[in-house]
Parts: sequence; C-alpha cells; structure tokens
Amino acid sequence: MARYTGPVEKIERRLGADLSLKGERRLSGKSALNKRPFAPGQHGQRRGKLSEYGSQLREKQKARFMYGLNEKQFRNLFKEAARRDGNTGAILIQLLEQRLDNVVYRMGFAGTRRFARQLVSHGHILVDGKRLDIPSYSVKPGQKIEIIEKSKNNPQIVQSVSRTEQTGLVDWVDVEKDKKFGIFTRVPEKEDITVPFEERFIVELYSK
Repeated sequence: MARYTGPVEKIERRLGADLSLKGERRLSGKSALNKRPFAPGQHGQRRGKLSEYGSQLREKQKARFMYGLNEKQFRNLFKEAARRDGNTGAILIQLLEQRLDNVVYRMGFAGTRRFARQLVSHGHILVDGKRLDIPSYSVKPGQKIEIIEKSKNNPQIVQSVSRTEQTGLVDWVDVEKDKKFGIFTRVPEKEDITVPFEERFIVELYSK
C-alpha cells in the first residue's frame, strides 16, 4: 500500500483525532478538525457505532497516519515490537518514536512529521556528523541529530524552531536551538508519551 499523499485534514476528520498532520493551522486553532469535528462527506455527521474490528482498525490507522508509515512498514514495526520482551503496545510506540524523521520532528526542526521526513530524505540531516537520508533509521540514546550547515537558515526550519518556544519540547531530547542540533537523550517510556490512539487495539488487531 502506497503512502497517502492526499489532503491530510480529511484523514483527521475521518478518524476523529488530532494527528499533528498540520503544524501551524493546528496550533492556531484553524484546522479543519476544529471547524468541522465530524467525518467528511454527505453522511459524516451520522456515523454509526463501530464494530470491534472497526475500532481496532481505526486505532491502527491513527497511528499509521500520525507517524507517516505505509501498511508494510507499520506491520514490520509491529512484528519487531512483538518479538521483544515486554509490553508490545508500549514497545511499538517506542520504536515509532525512535524513527529519525520523528526525532527530527520532536526536536522542533520541522513543524510536521511529513516535513521532517522530507528533510531526512533530501539529505538535510546529520546523525553523529554523517549525512543520513533514511527516515526509518532508529535513533539510539546519545546520538547527535543536526541540520546541515547550508540548511540552518531555511525559513521553514527557522520558523519551526521558533515555534517550539510556544509549544515546548519533549524531555527526552536536548536541543541547542541556535546551533540547530540536538541529542536524543533516552528512549521515552510509555507514560512520557501522549498519543491519540489506543495501542492495545492495535495489538489485538494484529494478534488475530
């Protein structure tokens, strides 16, 4: 299944959740979800009750669209989480949070994960001083993430960094905003992360 490239606010309305797909519009309170908090389409306001499977599928779709993964990528990440010892749902979220594109977003260098993925794919990111263009790369604690020198004054990056003064940063990254670099200090625990989906439904869906 190819990655979705259509109107992202329709996805948020269909799934009924803020997935941080629109940075500036979301922070300003002007997102489509705020204006029309119901599913798109002629019958969007008359949605019936979801079945058990429907609820599980919706939670998976929230996570998949939020982190920008296609179905194959998401399934493989779940398999890796299930292979490890511990709570599969919590480990899945940790693996999602360790993706390089997500860490770039969490450090405030991009207003959305989509833009963060673009920065990585186009070679604007250094990991421990080496250019890395793989968005799915799993960042390890202690690694340094940096914007390349010629991109540090990119208007979108500068705007994203300044916006973090309003929104703040998560406490598992340590960022030097002026120098446009940060350290991924630790893998976050489940209780550190607020996500708009129930990971237990995802585990139930894939465990059938």
